[in-house]
This record gives sequence, C-alpha cells and structure tokens, in this order.
Amino acid sequence: MPSSFKGILYPASLPTFHRLPAPPYLDHLVQWFWIPEWDIEPGRTSRQELIAFAACNLVIQRDRVELSGPTTRLSHQDLTGRGWAVGALLRPAAVPFFAGTPAELRDAKRELELPALRDAVVQAMEGPGTPPEARRENAVAAFAAWLAEQIPEVPPEALLANAMAELIAANASVVRIEDAADQLAISTRTLQRLAQKYVGLSPSVLIRRRRLQEAAEHTRLNPDVDLASIAVEFGYVDQAHLANDFQKVLGITPGSYRRSVSGGGH
Repeated sequence: MPSSFKGILYPASLPTFHRLPAPPYLDHLVQWFWIPEWDIEPGRTSRQELIAFAACNLVIQRDRVELSGPTTRLSHQDLTGRGWAVGALLRPAAVPFFAGTPAELRDAKRELELPALRDAVVQAMEGPGTPPEARRENAVAAFAAWLAEQIPEVPPEALLANAMAELIAANASVVRIEDAADQLAISTRTLQRLAQKYVGLSPSVLIRRRRLQEAAEHTRLNPDVDLASIAVEFGYVDQAHLANDFQKVLGITPGSYRRSVSGGGH
C-alpha cells in the first residue's frame, strides 16, 4: 500500500480513516478501498482537502452511491454529523463499466442507482455487535464481491490502460509522456488515447499530478528541507515551477502550505 496519507493535504484533521487493499482477484479493477468514519460535534463542519488521485472513485454512503470523476484541481468534502463512507479507488479498466466517457465526469460526481451494492455495504458497516475492524473488512468483502460479479473480465486494452496508470503513478523516472510510451512499447498517440478513454485526463496531467502529490507530501513531512531542493527532487525545473503547480491546483504557495501544516491551521 502507498503512503496512507498521500494526496491528503491536512491529515491531522482527518476523522478515523483506513485504506484497505483490494483482494487479489480484484486487483485489476480496484487500487484500494478507503473508509472514513466521523462523528462531528453539532453545529460544526470538518472540511477535508486533498489532491485527489487521477482516477474515478465509486463511493457508498448510507443513503446513496456516487461515482466521482477525475479532478483537475483541489477537491474537498465537508463532513457533518455522524457517518461513514466506503470508497473504491477504481483502476482505469473498471471505469467504462460505470462511465461511457470519464472525461464527462471531470471535476464532477454522478449518483448511481445500485441498491444491491448499497444495501450490502450498509449491512456490513452497520451490523450490530460487530467490532469496527470486522465491519470494515466485511464492507470491503461485500463491495469486492459485487464488483467481481458485475465485471467478470476486461479486454487487453483495459489492462494496458492499468499498466499505463500504474507506471506513471509509481515511477519517478517518468517525467515526459515519451518516457511512459517507451517503457510500455507503444506510441505517444496510443498513450494519449488510452488516458482519455480510461482516465479522462491527459498523460501529462497524470505525470504532473503524481509530482505534485509527492512534492506536497514531502513538503509536509520534511519542514527543514528547503523548497528549492524539493522542487529538484520531484522533477521540477526550479522552485518557481513547483510554486506555479501549487498555485494552479491548490490556490496556495508551497510556503503557505508548509506554514499551515506546521502551525496547526487545519
């Protein structure tokens, strides 16, 4: 599993949060499952901000099922009262089953009528007398079983899209779309087509998102490392380019972000 808080800007303000691995038989459809649980005091709101992974999420709550598309900017969720969510970070191969064109879901959500899935997850999460860890495991098992039944197999092209997304997300040496195309032994045109069809974002955006997530996490975890060094480490030409990415996606500078997390502003 990757860092539990990668992509989450202010982990200190999180409610109870867990990431659970997908079972091996579902590895081609789901990167991991994530489950926040919260109990916010009456009259208060907890805003969770994140640099979302460049992917779609299928999310179940007590009263609805939502498909969240890929984002191009800082996203947030306002939590109130008491509740939970069980989400699946979908691999590209799973996306066409839920969305004809993922680009249509960019920076958007769509409510889905999937009562069987919702009922199974709600029953698992709210089973009386079940310990919290078992509830979460049961919810993931129910979610995974439903997905495996609905999507028994995917075409080779979809698996290639998975390989593309995994390569870009995990390999820091991929700094240009040509790097990814060369390692996958495909043309840049094919790479761009796969990204648009299965992710809804261009390969260059996927690369920049990985770099920004990593740079933000490093900025938060290493307050004594200067920002110019962080910029170089994560493939930026210089600190100004890092600051431009921060400003464009998050609306703040790296220095402002660092001060906010070190000062307990969230």
